[in-house]
Amino acid sequence: MSRPAPAWKPPPRQGVGASAVALPHGDWPTVLAFLAWRLPKASTAEWAERLAAGEVFDETGQPVPPDAAYRPGTRLWYWRTPPAEQPVPFQAEILFQDAHLLVVDKPHFLAMTPKGRHARETLLARLQHQLGRDTLVPIHRLDRETAGVVVFSLRPQDRGAYQALFRERAVAKVYEALAPDRPHLAFPLTRHTRLAPCPEQFMVVREVPGEPNALTRIERIERLGDLARYRLHPQTGQTHQLRVHLNALGLPIVGDRIYPVLQPAPAAGEAEDFSAPLQLLARRIAFTDPVTGQAREFESRRRLALLSGIHAMSSISNWS
Repeated sequence: MSRPAPAWKPPPRQGVGASAVALPHGDWPTVLAFLAWRLPKASTAEWAERLAAGEVFDETGQPVPPDAAYRPGTRLWYWRTPPAEQPVPFQAEILFQDAHLLVVDKPHFLAMTPKGRHARETLLARLQHQLGRDTLVPIHRLDRETAGVVVFSLRPQDRGAYQALFRERAVAKVYEALAPDRPHLAFPLTRHTRLAPCPEQFMVVREVPGEPNALTRIERIERLGDLARYRLHPQTGQTHQLRVHLNALGLPIVGDRIYPVLQPAPAAGEAEDFSAPLQLLARRIAFTDPVTGQAREFESRRRLALLSGIHAMSSISNWS
């Protein structure tokens, strides 16, 4: 039988949510002894310091003192110490905020939510820390490498209504990309295929035989020497859909480190190169607000930048 939802949960700290640990039946004399056994990445002395600093809480929200007796069947809250992260040197811009909705212009290289090696250096963590709103939740997602417009729900009671917009495809989304120019292709065109994860390569998605589950309309809106600027209208929201569809047409997006060839991520301790972001931008999003009934349309203020006749990338100043 699953445990009931907690009556109290601590707010995020510096944008990172608290973790819970259940206290099973056992013969530990104190909470300190249990924590040192259960979570040994921190030493007994370190756990004693955290308890003394009031950084461990019981189910009622009270700090647990260092000499607290062990009580099985209860739960404790604490914050993990996330590993050191390389700061992402670009900032998000708030485009709109009311009582229900927050719309943000996300920079490249900033992950949406804490996961894996990205914790504080994520859009959600930064916004929760900036706004002091632990109820903030994204109602759709962009890849870490993609910049542009993303929408958040501010209140738990509104979240389902906004998420339904995306589930029911009641949102118009427009993206832009820089990719090679292919004069032999006639635009506009539509790519309608089936996408599935590649079993041999983690993170990679491929077109496969079968009933289509991904639909994208593509326009070429500007020729830039060997490159062109494309406007993309996704009708579905499959993982990496735009990147895979363009790559399948011989139009890999400039700066893409997955398509057509998966490139290794920086090794542990190696600095990430921020000089050549993926040239994909969530330009515009439009929908009828399910809470207020108003027509909503939001557009990114960012621009994809062509720095030479061969390579396109975004300068640091354009993304700060």
